[in-house]
Amino acid sequence: MPYLLGIDVSTTGVKALLIDGSGDVRRTGTTELPLSTPRPLWSEQDPADWWRGTVNSIRQVLEGPLGGDVAAVGLTGQMHGLTLLDRDSGVLRPAILWNDQRTGPQCDDIRQRLGKDRLIELTGNDALAGFTAPKILWVREHEPQVFAEIRQILLPKDYVRFCLTGDYATDRAGAAGTLLLNVETRDWSEEVLEALEIPAEWLPPTHEGQEITGRISADAAEATGLRAGTPVVGGGGDQAAQAVGVGAIRPGIVALTLGTSGVVFASTGEPFVDPEGRLHAFCHAVPQRWHLMGVMLSAAGSLRWYRDTVAPQADYDALLAPASSVEIGSEGLLFLPYLTGERTPHPDPLARGAFVGLTVRHTQAHLTRAVLEGVAFGLRDNFELIREVGAAEIEEVRISGGGARSDLWRQIIANVLDADLVTVNTTEGAAYGAALLAGVGAGVWRDVSAACQSTVSRTDVTSPQGEAVATYDELYPLYRHLYPALTGLSHSLARR
Repeated sequence: MPYLLGIDVSTTGVKALLIDGSGDVRRTGTTELPLSTPRPLWSEQDPADWWRGTVNSIRQVLEGPLGGDVAAVGLTGQMHGLTLLDRDSGVLRPAILWNDQRTGPQCDDIRQRLGKDRLIELTGNDALAGFTAPKILWVREHEPQVFAEIRQILLPKDYVRFCLTGDYATDRAGAAGTLLLNVETRDWSEEVLEALEIPAEWLPPTHEGQEITGRISADAAEATGLRAGTPVVGGGGDQAAQAVGVGAIRPGIVALTLGTSGVVFASTGEPFVDPEGRLHAFCHAVPQRWHLMGVMLSAAGSLRWYRDTVAPQADYDALLAPASSVEIGSEGLLFLPYLTGERTPHPDPLARGAFVGLTVRHTQAHLTRAVLEGVAFGLRDNFELIREVGAAEIEEVRISGGGARSDLWRQIIANVLDADLVTVNTTEGAAYGAALLAGVGAGVWRDVSAACQSTVSRTDVTSPQGEAVATYDELYPLYRHLYPALTGLSHSLARR
């Protein structure tokens, strides 16, 4: 029996997932990762920790008899991170991550060099602090001695790919998040690279998600227990792989991921760019597919912050249970979930979170429900943008991620969006999608569509409730008023 291995290099840990040729999950292993925040707005990790975590997680899933070989490996992980290597493939500095917000001036520089409209036309995106390109410019400006030594630029999962195979390569879905890829041609943009003075030879070759990019080296085989020569496919950025894992690979099926960040992912059959750059336009992990994506930076992350701050000893079920008896709207209390700045619809690293409307009547249960509702309103912002640009139909919303396990939260989101939320049988996220892409590369399935049809099925539907929908429709404009009302104050406080 063939086995397929998906590896997800996320911000919080490295997950290894082993599935069989029927798509059934056989084993999982996860190793937590440390995160460094050396200064306000900074977020970094040591790439050596990614590799140690990968080795440990793979060994966890390979323990004991399997009854068959791992036929292929698929990679996924956090997008936008900057990993810099020297001529000897040594790491030059800690990787700067997707949620790092230090590069506002460099984003302005990029817009000035290319013009905002031309930048969006080529890359599908405006310059945002989380993307890879402004991080490169930051290093050139602030760490010239490091910049002078650069010979290769990799995304986090692609550093793990290098450790596994000895080859430099990336997938086109992940590469689209660097702000250096032409989303229409699905390859690096010569015009952007020339304007930003970034040598093309620093970037790895690009591949589709199911294409073989290298094979497990002898050294990696010894470290991990995998067989030398096992193929490693392109895989995808975490959100593209997540979409594969829930079957959101065609127009009409929208993936909603309620993880640390909140992501709304709508597939398109052709490249479509929001002229204002409010939605991300990236390549999908599926050949000749693209997608629009809205990202709120603190979704389930808002709930985690709230739990850790207000009730650190409580489990989530116990924390959320009292909120179910609080009336819709939390008795006039609103929560703005911009705890780490925001990306969509407000690309503002200095945006800040807030509880607005507090009175002595409000209890912890009210605060809890306000957090759930505030995140739901933030997700609605993304859906409203997708509807406004008219590039993608919304036939079905497939929800996944840790936050989706809450019945209460799913119901609140269904009511706020006025849409059915569908769960599927696959709950392992991006790692599962990476394993399916590996299966296509190994010939287990003829293409990604066949892989999803064979393995992904609907399990439950949460439908909106009419009266609740009407109440949330009245509250949503009040939520929308919070950001412009508080922007000046938030920026002043952020700069102190």
